[in-house]
Amino acid sequence: MADARIRRQIAFLAAQMMYARTESEYFSAKRKAAKQLGVDYRHRPGDLPTNSEIRDQIQAFARMHEGAKRHDNLRDMRLDALRMMRLLGRFKPRLIGSVWTGHIRAGSDIDIHVFSDSIALVTDTLELAGLRHDVERKRVIKHGEERVFTHVHIDDRHSFELTVYDEDKVGYNFKSSITGKAIEKASIAQLEAALLAENPDIDLDAGVADAEEQIDRFELYRMLLQPLEGVKQSPKYHPEGDALYHSLQVFELACDERGYDEEFLLAALLHDVGKAIDPRDHVVAGLLALEGAITERTETLIALHMDAHAYREKKLGGRATDRLRNSEEFDDVMLLNECDRRGRVPGAFVRELSEALAYIKELAQVDD
Repeated sequence: MADARIRRQIAFLAAQMMYARTESEYFSAKRKAAKQLGVDYRHRPGDLPTNSEIRDQIQAFARMHEGAKRHDNLRDMRLDALRMMRLLGRFKPRLIGSVWTGHIRAGSDIDIHVFSDSIALVTDTLELAGLRHDVERKRVIKHGEERVFTHVHIDDRHSFELTVYDEDKVGYNFKSSITGKAIEKASIAQLEAALLAENPDIDLDAGVADAEEQIDRFELYRMLLQPLEGVKQSPKYHPEGDALYHSLQVFELACDERGYDEEFLLAALLHDVGKAIDPRDHVVAGLLALEGAITERTETLIALHMDAHAYREKKLGGRATDRLRNSEEFDDVMLLNECDRRGRVPGAFVRELSEALAYIKELAQVDD
């Protein structure tokens, strides 16, 4: 017989995992939560909560941790969704998922269905708009039948996932994997009506224009970091290889030390971006390129990281030593220097650049 108390406990633990994004799938979160509580779900499947129960608990966490700002975030995400849907209007886009239902949490994607018999037409439209994207084809076997789903991931001011279906599926009622019911969806007109109903004073065209004009700082970081892969360094001082691999190693070490500190992590990841611009003075070059896209604290950490090297080697002049010691960030600069010195190991594990940026971006959304 199912135990309602156990169901609630499993739902609570599974929701914790999914809200913290240590788990992304409902079923795996349920299994791990059941295992933590000593529940054998194979013999007591009724003790496992439904996906809807876990989703409701995730929303409780979101309300508790994110408060009233969720309304502003939802409005901004819907405006960004409208911007993308207008761009893709010829493909009859439909907004689905948490941004339409209102069940957003920190790190939520904007999910949109588009309908086209040619994936190339969709990606060409994105390329003409200057939107960086990746195409993923996912094979799913259900009831002995294999199906291929095509997803287009766009890493912009918000993360988008487009699912591309054939044009004749535009009227099809897709089922939700969470509720088992027909997916809630919105056309461009329905989304515009919802935005106006919730924000009577809003100017939709101005809101969309604002969304277009906002610079995605994470895209700037990617554009500055990617060229470091071609910057080869002295094997005497950098046996690990190129400057991007080194930067990702320093980021990993910084995560071990200060995994919660967005400004410190950014300094670790971005400290050498100037090497692909002007290797003669990479600190100044990097800071000029990052101007306006990092905080004053991150800027200070990057600005002083080479002084910290000289300081450890007792080669730093008197005035520079005083400047370093008197900095409010002295301890953190020296910690960054330690990560910088240790991040030079051939073959060390690092995340992909996209994963490192996604980690900091999610951290920033939670902080906001």
